[in-house]
Parts: sequence; structure tokens; C-alpha cells
Amino acid sequence: MVTALPEIGRSFQLTTTNLTWVQNAYILAFGGILLLGARLGDILGRKQVFMYGIALFTLSSLLVGLAQSSEFLLITRAIQGVAAAMATPSTLALLSVTFTETKERSKAIALYSAVNGAGGSVGIILGGILTDLVSWRVGMFINVPIGIALLILSPRYLPKTEKASGRLDIYGALTSVIGMTSLVFGFIQASEKGWGANGTITPLIIGVILMALFILIESRVKQPITPLRLFANRDRTAGYLGRFLFVGGVFSMMYFMSQFLQIVLGFTSFEAGLVFVPMTAVQFGMMYVVPKLIGKFGNAKVLILGIIAAILGMSLLSRVSVDTHFFSGIIIPMIILGIGAGIVFIPFTTLGLKEVESRDAGAASGLVNVSHQIGGSVGLAILATVFGAVSQSSNPSKSEFANAVTASITGSALFLTSSLIVVVILLLLREKKSTTQSVLQTARAK
Repeated sequence: MVTALPEIGRSFQLTTTNLTWVQNAYILAFGGILLLGARLGDILGRKQVFMYGIALFTLSSLLVGLAQSSEFLLITRAIQGVAAAMATPSTLALLSVTFTETKERSKAIALYSAVNGAGGSVGIILGGILTDLVSWRVGMFINVPIGIALLILSPRYLPKTEKASGRLDIYGALTSVIGMTSLVFGFIQASEKGWGANGTITPLIIGVILMALFILIESRVKQPITPLRLFANRDRTAGYLGRFLFVGGVFSMMYFMSQFLQIVLGFTSFEAGLVFVPMTAVQFGMMYVVPKLIGKFGNAKVLILGIIAAILGMSLLSRVSVDTHFFSGIIIPMIILGIGAGIVFIPFTTLGLKEVESRDAGAASGLVNVSHQIGGSVGLAILATVFGAVSQSSNPSKSEFANAVTASITGSALFLTSSLIVVVILLLLREKKSTTQSVLQTARAK
């Protein structure tokens, strides 16, 4: 839907900053309800919850395509997010049940990671094609026949899973969703009204309080949607936090670059979508290379290599301007970024599920997706403030728009750098410490 945003903005008279809500209404509902959806799958059965989610997603996609006002559009996008939150956690959990042999399960997780990581790029390409040739609404309508097909095939091919007894952590879900939404709203208000405005400070304070309350609830409730014990393992923490920061940078770049191509360079939605094809192709292609690299060098080193490549590509891309040379200034950096992104998502997913107890399988799978979705939402909200601070206009000129995009993508590079720092501290330094201790123990034994 990203490539369709300029057209949606013109249809509903939304500014570049306000357009972020078309994405965030979906992402916040998705990420906020995701863990509750995972728990719902444990209690009601993952197959059933998956099908309920697909049914609701199909209906809400139809409603988004029929939207005649910005308010209705945002509401139905949020409903789409709720539906996706029901279906997505069950998907990864069903993979684990369906593929019981270790080698086959590794292949399934690799494919899932590649699709999850590159899916946004594919959506950009397809959305651009459909928007230019027909309408942005068709990008939503196309989900309807796909959803119907899934509902027909699911009863036949998906295995049944056992239901678990327990309660839903409603208070945890509500505080996390409202708290995160309030924080994102505060960041977006900052880009329009400034950091000192009441409309900025109040939601940020409410967001911080609610997120603190969420942590308190999760530490005390008997069956939390986010068991805090999952963060006791440094590898899993690196997987969640590193992914959060990485996606925050990459997703924001896609948002701003799509608009840069159309507003500054004059590309059509179709042409803007095609620009992302090389990046997506190499990202998918890395799926076949990464497992071999991990087998030879280990998860941590491969992950660090991928992040470094992504930082290089993003840094080069942050130099775009009105006079940027298309091939050397956009295509080459995006290919380098695609290689890096194609490398990191399999290690990130593996880390997020490492040594998870069976009772926490659904929650851990949910956290992998939560870190992905909320990372994109928070990253976009923060970098939207950067864009607004640089452009300082609801209708900037091409030159001003280009300068704002440059600043925003520089912010994306900083997000990726933060991801690298987290991974190095939590993974690589620990490995060196373990190696040193092992050497000392051996020396003492001698």
C-alpha cells in the first residue's frame, strides 16, 4: 500500500505526515493485538483462530477498498490489523507443528523469514502496479479472492492443534495497544505542532505510563500475553530488539522513498513499484544462501554481516536529492540494502525462537512478529517528526521534500546502526566472554 499513499493522500486530502496513519492504523492494531492473538490460538486452537483471522481480514479488505472518507479508511485499516493479529501468530506455530523433522522445519522457517522480510517490498511493487493501472482500491480487493481460497483450503490441509486451558490477558493487551498508540500519536503530533505543544506532551506521557503499567501487569498476571521470562535469554532479547530497530529503519525508508520517487522524480505508482524489484529479488535470493552461511560461520557473525551491508546501502541511499543519478544513487544502494535485509531476517527469527519452552511457543512466535510490526510503526512515527522538522511545510517544494527525505533516510541508517550495536553487545561480546572463560578454565585445569 506504500506506493499507493500519494494517490490516497490526494483522494482524501491528507498531508505526508497524516498519511502515516494509513500505515500506522494497521500496524498498531496488528502489533498491539498480536500477542493476544497468539494466546487466543493456544486456547481456542490455532487452526480455528487462523481461519477466523483470515475471514475478518478478507471482509475488512473489502471495506477498505470501498472507503469513501479518511475516517472510515483508518477504522477499516485498524480492523485489518486486528484480523492479521489473529492469523499471523498461528501461521508460525502451525509451521512448527506441520514440519516436525529438524531439517524440514529449518527450511520452513527460512522461507517464512524470507517472505516476512521481503513481503513489504512485494506489496510495494504490486500496490504500485495496481494503483497506476487501475486504482489503489484494487490492491485491497485482491485480498478478497485470496482470503476465500485460504478459507476453502485450510480445513483440508492444516492440522488440528490441541486447545489449552487458561484466560486471556485482556488488561495486558489493552494497556499495550493504547500505550503504544499514544506514543506514536505523540511523535506524529510533534512533527506537526512541535515538541512543546500539549497535544504532543500529553499523549507521550500517557503512553509511557501505560507501557510501564503493561510491564507491571505482565510481571504479576498468571498467564501473561508477554511472559517476561522470554527476555531472560540474551539471544532472544537480541532477536526481538535488534529486529525492532532494523525494521524501524527499513520500513520508514520504503515509506519515504516511495513518495520521493513519485513527488520529486515524477515517477508513476507503477514505475515507483518497479524500482523496488531489484531489492526484493536479492532479498528473496539470499534465502538460499543464508542457511549455508549460518552453518559455516554461525548465527551472530552472519547477522552482523547482514546489518553492516544494510547500513552501507542505507547510508548511500540517504544521499538522494533532486539531481540524484537514478542507477548509482538509488538502484545500487537499494540492491546492497536488499542483500543485507535478506541476510538478517532468518537469524533474527531463529534467535527469537531459541530455546523456547513449549508453553511459551505461541508467545515467542508472537513477539517475533510484534517486534517486526511495532518496529515499523515506531520507526515511521519518529522519522515522520524528522521529515516534518526539515520540510516545515504541509506543501513543500520538490527541493524541500527531497531534503526532508534525505534527513529521514539518514535517520533510518541510524536505526540500523542501533540494531548493530544491540546485536554486538548481546551476542558477539558474550561469545568472546564465553571463549575467554573457556580458555581460562582450560589453562587452570592444566
